[in-house]
Amino acid sequence: MSTAQLYTKYTRVWIPDPDEVWRSAEIIKDYKEGDKSLHLKLEDETLYEYPIDLQGNELPFLRNPDILVGENDLTALSYLHEPAVLHNLKVRFLESNHIYTYCGIVLVAINPYEQLPIYEQDVIYAYSGQNMGDMDPHIFAVAEEAYKQMARDEKNQSIIVSGESGAGKTVSAKYAMRFFATVGGSASDTNIEAKVLASSPIMEAIGNAKTTRNDNSSRFGKYIQIGFDKRYHIIGANMRTYLLEKSRVVFQAEDERNYHIFYQLCASASLPEFKDLGLTCAEDFFYTSQGGDTSIDGVDDADDFEKTRHAFTLLGVKESHQTTIFRIIAAILHLGNLEIQAERDGDACSVSSEDEHLNNFCGLLGVEYSQMQHWLCHRKLVTTSETYVKSMSVQQVVNARNALAKHIYARLFNWIVQHINKALHTTVKQHSFIGVLDIYGFETFEVNSFEQFCINYANEKLQQQFNSHVFKLEQEEYMKEGIPWTLIDFYDNQPCIDLIEAKLGILDLLDEECKVPKGTDQNWAQKLYDRHASSQHFQKPRMSNTSFIVLHFADKVEYQSEGFLEKNRDTVYEEQINILKASKYQMVADLFQDEKDAAPTTSMAKGTSKISVRSARPVIKAANKEHKKTVGHQFRNSLHLLMETLNATTPHYVRCIKPNDEKLPFKFDPKRAVQQLRACGVLETIRISAAGFPSRWSYHDFFNRYRVLMKKRDLSKNDKKQICQTLLEDLIKDPDKFQFGRTKIFFRAGQVAYLEKLRADKFRAATIMIQKTVRGWLQRVKYKRLRQAAMVIQRYTRGHLARRLAEHLRRTRAAIIFQKQYRMLRILRAFQRVRNATITIQAFARGMFVRRIYRKILAEHKATILQKYVRGWLARTRFHRVRGATIVLQCYYRRMKARQELKALRIEARSAQHLKKLNIGMENKVVQLQRKIDEQNKEYKLLNEQLSMLTSAHSSEVEKLKKELVQYQQSHRGDGNQLVSLQEEMEHLRLELEKAHGERKVVEDSYVKEKDLLRKRISDLEEENALLKQEKEELNSRILCQSEDEFARNTVEENIQMKKELEEERSRYQNLVKEYSRLEQRYDNLRDEMTIIKQAPGHRRNPSNQSSLESDSNYPSISTSEIGDTEDVIQQVEEVGMEKAAMDMTLFLKLQKRVRELEQERKKLQTQLEKKEQESKKSQVIEMKTEVTSDHEDFAYNSLKRQELESENKKLKNELNELRKAIADRATQNNSSNDIQDSYNLLLNQLKSANEELEVRKEEVLILRTQIMKAAQQKETGKNMESITTNASWPNSDKHIDQEDAIEAYQGMCETNRLLEAQLQDQRREHEEEVEALKNQVDAMQEELEKQQQAFLQTLQLSPEAQVEFGLQQEITRLTNENLDLKELLEKLEKNEKKLKKQLKIYMKKVQDFEASQVTVPAERRQHERNMQVAVQRKEKDFQGMLEYYKEDEPLLIRNLITDLKPQAVSATVPCLPAYILYMCIRHADYINDDQKVHSLLTSTINGIKKVLKKHNDDFQMTSFWLANTCRLLHCLKQYSGDAGFMTQNTPKQNEHCLKNFDLTEYRQVLSHLSIQIYQQLIKIAEGILQPMIVSAVLENESIQGLSGVKPMGYRNRSSSMADGDSSYSLDAIIRQLNTFHSIMCDQGLDPEIVQQVFKQLFYMINAVALNNLLLRKDVCSWSTGMQLRFNISQLEEWLRGKNLQQSGAAQTLEPLIQAAQLLQLKKKTSEDAEAICSLCTSLTTQQIVKILNLYTPVNEFEERVTVAFIRDIQMHLQERNDPPQLLLDFKHMFPVLFPFNPSSITMDSIHLPASLNLEFLHKV
Repeated sequence: MSTAQLYTKYTRVWIPDPDEVWRSAEIIKDYKEGDKSLHLKLEDETLYEYPIDLQGNELPFLRNPDILVGENDLTALSYLHEPAVLHNLKVRFLESNHIYTYCGIVLVAINPYEQLPIYEQDVIYAYSGQNMGDMDPHIFAVAEEAYKQMARDEKNQSIIVSGESGAGKTVSAKYAMRFFATVGGSASDTNIEAKVLASSPIMEAIGNAKTTRNDNSSRFGKYIQIGFDKRYHIIGANMRTYLLEKSRVVFQAEDERNYHIFYQLCASASLPEFKDLGLTCAEDFFYTSQGGDTSIDGVDDADDFEKTRHAFTLLGVKESHQTTIFRIIAAILHLGNLEIQAERDGDACSVSSEDEHLNNFCGLLGVEYSQMQHWLCHRKLVTTSETYVKSMSVQQVVNARNALAKHIYARLFNWIVQHINKALHTTVKQHSFIGVLDIYGFETFEVNSFEQFCINYANEKLQQQFNSHVFKLEQEEYMKEGIPWTLIDFYDNQPCIDLIEAKLGILDLLDEECKVPKGTDQNWAQKLYDRHASSQHFQKPRMSNTSFIVLHFADKVEYQSEGFLEKNRDTVYEEQINILKASKYQMVADLFQDEKDAAPTTSMAKGTSKISVRSARPVIKAANKEHKKTVGHQFRNSLHLLMETLNATTPHYVRCIKPNDEKLPFKFDPKRAVQQLRACGVLETIRISAAGFPSRWSYHDFFNRYRVLMKKRDLSKNDKKQICQTLLEDLIKDPDKFQFGRTKIFFRAGQVAYLEKLRADKFRAATIMIQKTVRGWLQRVKYKRLRQAAMVIQRYTRGHLARRLAEHLRRTRAAIIFQKQYRMLRILRAFQRVRNATITIQAFARGMFVRRIYRKILAEHKATILQKYVRGWLARTRFHRVRGATIVLQCYYRRMKARQELKALRIEARSAQHLKKLNIGMENKVVQLQRKIDEQNKEYKLLNEQLSMLTSAHSSEVEKLKKELVQYQQSHRGDGNQLVSLQEEMEHLRLELEKAHGERKVVEDSYVKEKDLLRKRISDLEEENALLKQEKEELNSRILCQSEDEFARNTVEENIQMKKELEEERSRYQNLVKEYSRLEQRYDNLRDEMTIIKQAPGHRRNPSNQSSLESDSNYPSISTSEIGDTEDVIQQVEEVGMEKAAMDMTLFLKLQKRVRELEQERKKLQTQLEKKEQESKKSQVIEMKTEVTSDHEDFAYNSLKRQELESENKKLKNELNELRKAIADRATQNNSSNDIQDSYNLLLNQLKSANEELEVRKEEVLILRTQIMKAAQQKETGKNMESITTNASWPNSDKHIDQEDAIEAYQGMCETNRLLEAQLQDQRREHEEEVEALKNQVDAMQEELEKQQQAFLQTLQLSPEAQVEFGLQQEITRLTNENLDLKELLEKLEKNEKKLKKQLKIYMKKVQDFEASQVTVPAERRQHERNMQVAVQRKEKDFQGMLEYYKEDEPLLIRNLITDLKPQAVSATVPCLPAYILYMCIRHADYINDDQKVHSLLTSTINGIKKVLKKHNDDFQMTSFWLANTCRLLHCLKQYSGDAGFMTQNTPKQNEHCLKNFDLTEYRQVLSHLSIQIYQQLIKIAEGILQPMIVSAVLENESIQGLSGVKPMGYRNRSSSMADGDSSYSLDAIIRQLNTFHSIMCDQGLDPEIVQQVFKQLFYMINAVALNNLLLRKDVCSWSTGMQLRFNISQLEEWLRGKNLQQSGAAQTLEPLIQAAQLLQLKKKTSEDAEAICSLCTSLTTQQIVKILNLYTPVNEFEERVTVAFIRDIQMHLQERNDPPQLLLDFKHMFPVLFPFNPSSITMDSIHLPASLNLEFLHKV
């Protein structure tokens, strides 16, 4: 293939560009040999002539076809060169937002400067177990490749992450370690993986800092080895660090920061535990403020400090050590703030003795202030003869201080690393490890010093190792395929490495210069010029004598020699170190004590040891030899150790690229990218690949892709390899352009592009032919359709014209008739309108004249009546005034006489004789007065009732007028004129009142008549109402029929919502069960291990009859009564649920109100009861005290008062009953307002009379009490002591009474009176409370009455039909309330009855246990039971469905029926036979009332099933068999439990087989939990079988032959992680496996509902795995894959329909996958397409839709890519969605399982026991 064939018209090329590095252009004229220029057209349509060097014949690079742009692997590109690599990375990064790309064995990672949702836990699980080339590029794929090769090849692995600062090395290494921690979690409970991850925040805090290129730049290199055991679980880790940038501690450039830990500590300085550190904000310290801004946007230093402290705690660093660490860091900050004062012209200096920062520094480190103050400003010089102490200049002191600070921080850094390694260390033997190397990339700055030299030296070594590894892999690939191997020339950087590390190299000369006493940087540079001037990798700058240039593999770098010697020596003064060694803090002293011993190991592991300047004494010199190793020497040794480790492992490379220097998200700078690609070795990999055969195709893929280029006779051959060879020999004439391997075809660069061009030309010619034929056919069809349409139009047009003429003639005739009739009608209406107007005017005029005459007569009549009433009123007023004055005079006179008589009576009453008379006749008088008052009250009450009934309405108005009149008289008595006017007005009002009374009588008469008419009307309306009800029912039935669909829809929605809530609750419950089963399994494992450990050489067995239900099931026993209560509550809820669902909401409100009233009433009764108890206690105390001291008068008084109170209570109760009767009568006679008013007045009057009578009685009681107290006082204080003692009846009345006894008697009397008074007050308080309660009742009744009045008034305002409807509604409400009350009472009675029954059962059981315990001989009892059973068998002639066995045969039963049973043994019998047999055994134990036997049998059954499942934890058939039997046993326990809810489908025969004595609800719950565990194990087994098939069968299998086109594949598809001979699965394999599952479950009798749930779960897993794989693979996101996927899903749906599983919901779980397939097939161009996609893809989240569109890749060049604008349009349409944030589906999600009750139709007596089960010891009963 010549050059002219490639550089033809329309071919696109790359040309250099100063801004974009490479620019695309299109050839507009064919190139011919010898042309001096190439005619191009740029992308902006400008023309350009590209000059060609004829000597070198260097043509521009060819551009790959669009179909290859955006590939996952750069080696899959046909043209492999720098512009192709750069463009592919740019397209993937900017258009698809893919940050990872493979380049052969290298993963290129571009820093997005944005958090991406591609590192979640589900993504880790998606990549776990996958081959590297199967998924999109990812750091997890590299980690999985390393993990898989370690497990398969049993060889240690390394992941080398490199890149310049800010490229994302640390993040990539962190995610790799997170992958290992997740996939290879620790086998023990040490949480070593958490500790490995916890080391990251600590190392970032002490080793990372903000630079101009990165806010979190790692300033050291680290190599972390993660150790694994034989089962490849993490057991430990170890960390090695390299070249910490110590200079950052004392100096930071502009806009940079010190290490994060300093700022974190300053941000947390306000915490109480850090008060003594003396810290303030970071701006106040010199070491943290040199870079300017001390904060980072979006970073909270205080929060990060808490994370650091938490990580320290997690790694086991003690609180005291943490405190010391923070003290040391704070001391470094104080050290930087020392104020150094110059003395003696700058030759000497000092530190102030009052320096606060030095004081803090010494206090924090625990060293002496004076010594540190002295040795900071002085140094010791040791010669052979003596020792000098010399002062230092200010600059020397500053340098010494900075060196001390760096030394302290480096020591602290090493100590922390050592303790992290101790925390991550394990005693378990390490089987293998994976190392993660996070090391600095190649660096070049404007000023490059010693640190950049070491970094670039390390990268030279790593690049050498990388080149040799890539070359080795290429060689292995060629050798494996049998391709002739020719040596490929690749860049070897060994000369550059020799320049640095060889003998007399740069490092050797540097160490030699450091040993010279007065060595300088200039002298060292001169030695370099002299020694290496002839080296091809060394150059001397033209303008400098202190710099040198090294030509590295990536670029040439100029290094400034200033500072090289000082940094290489890393000098710190011995005297300062000795002061720190003497610290009073042990940890500070330990940091420096071990320096001598630790130096050799540190040189091997770290690059941070120091050289101390010490005295020249011989002994000290000998001990200080180890300190003479320089930093460069140590770094070289540690680097050699690292390279040895890497060479002993299989390396994996991650190259991090920084896309721009501004840290902007998704901005790509081509210049910076190319610079880093050249530096990190990616282009070198491309060059090595391009030098050989970079494009490689398997024969199968090549055949499928290029079969269109083959001839028909070639396709008939069966050997695809021979067909491919024939095709290539015909198409490519140069045999050196390709080679045939054993399994693949190898192509030179550009050959695949040529084949693609031939394929595109073939397709284009075929497309033109198809278009030509189709267009001709379309035009012919269009012509025939137009001709036929024209003929039809003509025919219809002619008919239309004829019909229009006939219509016109008809309308003309009709119009004439309309006009005639209309004119006649108009004249007739005008005449009638005039006539009616005339009659109306006459009628109104006549009426007006008649009304005028009537009004005149009426006015004269009213005037006459007014005069009559006014004159009568004036006369009556005069009479009343005279009579009132007379009465006033009489009253005054009588009052005077009464006062005189009262005065005389008071004098008489004071005498003792009068009091005696009063006391003698007081009791009789009180009784007489009581009787008289009762009679008068009865008469008064009757009279009041009669009077109120007769004059209630009239009296209220008259009294009102009288009161107004009296008020007017009192206020206007002095004004005569006003009195006359008021009298006239009063007379006028009186006349109007009399008139109103007359009108009222007329109205009442008319009301009575209307009432009779209304009654008749109501009877008529009731009849009409009956008819209306019938019509209403008919209309309701019609409305129900019409609204049936809507109601059904609402019901379905409510059911769906309830199902969702139920499933959520069930899922939570089953997750708990699953967690419990996991813990139980773990407990069993631990118990087995313990038994193995404890076992002696001989094997010991546990007793077979030992019950372990408590340990296995972990369910506490529940009392029978509690179980019964919960069942009653559940049953009541289920029974009442449907009734309450149909009730009106008002009934619920009324019920709630009724409940509140009952609660209040209960509280009131409780308070009354408490008061009664207190009163009874008080009365008992009073009675105890008054038995001794009470006299006959007190007893009579108390009895009298008690009788009075009892009578009063009876009256109040009678009045309350009358009130209730009145209310009841009013409720029944709810017809007229007069009746309501009368009953209301009656209630008020009765209440008033009761209150008045109560007040009168209170006054009388008070009067009597005062009189009795006065009499008692007079008796006690009088001189006649005999009369007092006789009346009081003292106990010592027969003896002589002296004065002391009298005083004692008087005190007792006083105490008795006080007690009686207190009792009287208590009783009065009770009466007041009762009256208050009665008032409240009356108020409540009054409110209810007002409500009923309002309702009645509203009813009267309604129409008759509405009144009837309202009445019926109220009656229904009342009856409903009564029914609810009765139902509540009935439920209480039923519940009590059930409780009593259950208690009776418990007592019966206790009696039986007691009787059994009385029997002393167990053997006799067993024999007696056997005899009894035998007797029962003789009586029962037929099999009763029970199986009898002896207790000692139970282990044999469990072994034969459960443990050793194979499902094949019972395959020909009744399904679930073991469950039926177990139930028949349980039923017999229930029949003989043996609870121990039931308990033992069920416990052994459950434990046996668990043991079988544990043994066969990967056997689907066995698990399904025991799931079916466990569910059947559970159904049997429900079906025959005796519960009516489970017996609805039982036959009478089955009802005879119910359990009689035991309630096994607890065991039903245990079996339900066991069923859930078995179901979860079944799903786990099935998923484990199906999961490896899903991706291959659903996504990759070519179900429709020839539909999918194969694209070129890269190196990753040849990944070494792929096992040889990987088998691919077809969809038929999945369907066959599903058929196997279905047949097994159906044959074993598993419930159909459970079978449906199993397949719903499995189909969800198929959907989740396939969709997750689709979302992570670019190669399957194409139109053809969507077609294949939709066909495969339809096959699965067809299988569901064939198995009658469409109702299981399994098809709905495939909806996201279906929509993903449709999304791949839909058009993706316009906004209408975007709307269609958004409306269609409802089951996919926004993130998933965008991800699929980003991954969409055309397989053929005729397809178009999805533009970025279209994706943005999709995101705009979907921004209102509230989708979950995760990208992938949780394929481990498990739907909650439901075990619906499924009764069996098989009776127990029809079951036959096969002899193969060996159950001869079971006897039929």
